Amino acid sequence: MRARAIVLILVLVGGFWFVTTHLSQHLGHFSLLNTSAAGSPLQLTEAEAAPAYDVDEQNNIAVYKKVLPSVVNITSTTLVFNFFYGTVPQQGQGSGFILDRAGHVLTNFHVVEGANRGIEVMLSNKHRYQAKVVGSDKVHDLALLQIDAPNLEPVTLADSSNLNVGQKVYAIGNPFGLSGTMTTGIISSIRSIRNADGAPIEDAIQTDAAINPGNSGGPLLNSHGEVIGINTMIASNGADQSSGIGFAIPINTAKAVLADLTRYGRVRRPSLGIVSFGIGPDLASQMGLSVESGVLIQRVIPGGAAERAGIRGGNQQAYVGNTPIMLGGDLIVAIDNEEVTDPADISAIMDKHQAGDTVAVTILRGRKQITLKLILGEARDENT
Repeated sequence: MRARAIVLILVLVGGFWFVTTHLSQHLGHFSLLNTSAAGSPLQLTEAEAAPAYDVDEQNNIAVYKKVLPSVVNITSTTLVFNFFYGTVPQQGQGSGFILDRAGHVLTNFHVVEGANRGIEVMLSNKHRYQAKVVGSDKVHDLALLQIDAPNLEPVTLADSSNLNVGQKVYAIGNPFGLSGTMTTGIISSIRSIRNADGAPIEDAIQTDAAINPGNSGGPLLNSHGEVIGINTMIASNGADQSSGIGFAIPINTAKAVLADLTRYGRVRRPSLGIVSFGIGPDLASQMGLSVESGVLIQRVIPGGAAERAGIRGGNQQAYVGNTPIMLGGDLIVAIDNEEVTDPADISAIMDKHQAGDTVAVTILRGRKQITLKLILGEARDENT
């Protein structure tokens, strides 16, 4: 009995030792495994090397790196009257781009309009310079500035006469003050529109590239990083942000006025020296004309180009609805062999010329078609 008691005691002691040493370790290991499973270490699968950019991405990056140093942020300051605080400064922001190493910067007129307390240009390297206005053209919504800064990188200007819907484009600027922003899209359409002041923009470039407040005056680029237009306005339906319909002034329009801005500080817009009225098919039929459309000359401006060339204005008053017009004048049907169907056609042709250029104007006088040589004058408010 005593031996059996000793064996039982040894078994109990051995069991206690086993439980407190080996089994506790296994239980502890089990607990740790459960704990680690509940909050397992993050294990990431990483690429062996940086992924290669595809061809489209490579081009996007190349365009951005090429053009960014040429795009500037423009801040204009204007003094305005506040009822509570009196005269206070008000700032507006836009974009622009460097044209040459002499520091000429092109932007929209509305970006700097009324800036009576200075215009500041910030380059992509964050250096800031005061700018002066060399000249402006409100009709085309363009302004030419100049800064005194070293090591400037000018843009390359493209030819905007052969653009196509579907062509890829890029916009670089400072939307909402966020400098150095690039967006991309396509040319959605090429159409004639009117700016905020009602002035026509012929062959305006419509794009779905995101254009927002602050993009105004910045470049619209082709896939080679060449400037094809100047971003100017958006169709927003009352919301002051992009709705996928933005417009740019074609760069060829800017080229046509830059020479005058640098030489005269203003644009000497060419003019036929007429007051006109567009004739459509219905009215042409009522008037018994032998053509379906054209531009009827209401009157010629005394001393203007049309008067000097012997072009005649109307001499008989009539009404189209409540609008008085003058009948009996010459009807312009073509200029330099380009068909003219309404005053917008004349505006588009004038954008290709300068005051002093000679053009061939084809008119219908009665039932006789005549072509006259005309030396373009300089536009005044009442001129076309």
